[in-house]
Amino acid sequence: MNAVKLKTPLAIAIAAAGFTLAGTANAQSSDLEQRLAELEARIAAAEQRADAAEQRAELAEQQAEEGLSQEEVEERLARVERQASGEEGFSFNVYARSGLLLGEDGKSAEGGPYLTPAGSQGGAVGRLGNEPDTYAEAIFNYKMRFDNGAKARYTTMFADGVTTSNDWTADESNLNVRQVYAEFSDLPSFTGAFENASLWAGKRFDRDNFDIHWLDSDIVFLSGTGAGIYDMQLADSWTSNLSLYGRSFSDFPVTRETPDDTGSTDNLILTSNNYFGNWQWMLNGMSAADNDDRVIAPGETAADKGVHTMVAYHGDSFFGINDGSFKAAVLHGQGLGAEVKGLGSDGKLTEDATSTRLALYGTTYLAPSWRVAPAILAETSEDRYVDGDQYDWVTLNVRLANELTQNFEMQYEASYQWMDLDPQGYNSRNAVEGDYTKFTIAPTFKPQVGGFWQRPEIRAFASWSDWDEELNAYAGDDSLGSEDFTGSQWTFGVQTEVWF
Repeated sequence: MNAVKLKTPLAIAIAAAGFTLAGTANAQSSDLEQRLAELEARIAAAEQRADAAEQRAELAEQQAEEGLSQEEVEERLARVERQASGEEGFSFNVYARSGLLLGEDGKSAEGGPYLTPAGSQGGAVGRLGNEPDTYAEAIFNYKMRFDNGAKARYTTMFADGVTTSNDWTADESNLNVRQVYAEFSDLPSFTGAFENASLWAGKRFDRDNFDIHWLDSDIVFLSGTGAGIYDMQLADSWTSNLSLYGRSFSDFPVTRETPDDTGSTDNLILTSNNYFGNWQWMLNGMSAADNDDRVIAPGETAADKGVHTMVAYHGDSFFGINDGSFKAAVLHGQGLGAEVKGLGSDGKLTEDATSTRLALYGTTYLAPSWRVAPAILAETSEDRYVDGDQYDWVTLNVRLANELTQNFEMQYEASYQWMDLDPQGYNSRNAVEGDYTKFTIAPTFKPQVGGFWQRPEIRAFASWSDWDEELNAYAGDDSLGSEDFTGSQWTFGVQTEVWF
């Protein structure tokens, strides 16, 4: 590792964190948001009570017409009450984005938060005005509450992502069932440390994953098929989650001489996730029997085990100096744990692989109509795929928004990434060092402004990006260096983003 080269970008990262100290509290705006949220909740509750009253009347008519017993009526009434309170019934959640990204020549442009050479190692850059895809998640939930007080939730999630602009995308579709699981809570036979615990089993995203939205990068992402228990109360200020996830490594070469001779295995991830107030400590152990038969490169085989840990702080203010929030995390992994974000997702890591990552972001109002969200993401790793390789990168990103009316705001984003990558010839990649820079301006319409998490929104944008010419030589199959995409690029487009 070249310590001199890494020192300057990390100093920039620390300085950028200092930049976030600007601004004053916007208490009036926060109070208004809270009052509006409370009003919406009261209106929703009133609508639910009206629906419940209507159903009670219908039940009374049914009792008279169908001769229902009082016990049957009471049972149905209890279910109506549970549905009215939100404790039982169907719900639907969505995340979706879709837009058009065009270059100066009027053709579809290269884009995405992971388009730089560092992107292959998780080095994301700002996503505003930088997404050429259509991606959608549809989550179907059904909640039940039983007579003994126990609760159950069943969840199924479908997702699809494409880059074509066509309406019919079957040939390119990646439609997938990403989650199918059941979760039980409030079990009356659970006492002591398990009194408030919940059990789950199936295929799912871990409940406590969290991300830097402006980079489209999870800070940590744990998923797979397995089972676990949430919210064990081990002490007054200590809650803990325990889970076992399985992920599949399949069709990997076991010899270079006979590439058709392939292997497969499961990577098992045992996770302990612990909370002490605002602090979080996560510890993961991984085991993938026979994965060490995988051939990565001449003389290099993959790891069959790994460890990973994360220490995070979830702040309820903007770094203690203003209203808002922040999150900070340091992650470290070895062997299969050296993929520190997507836990257990990379089976090509060597047993000597090591990675350390820093993640930091916050949100606050600078003034009544100005809000800012700075973020830092940085990683250093070595011996990932071959002996002696080195991947170092730092991303600095700032999203700024100016709320001009109730339905319109101007969004701005500046993103900078420095990288020093030395793959030692792995996968025919070349050593490069350089910078990537992007600036975006995005006029944005939404039903109601007010905070970075307010959606849906429709935005137009113009982005300018540039990078050192050396980065074009990293790989023959990445975005940089492709035809008409070699630096000093303007891109334009429109996009919608929705979640609820």
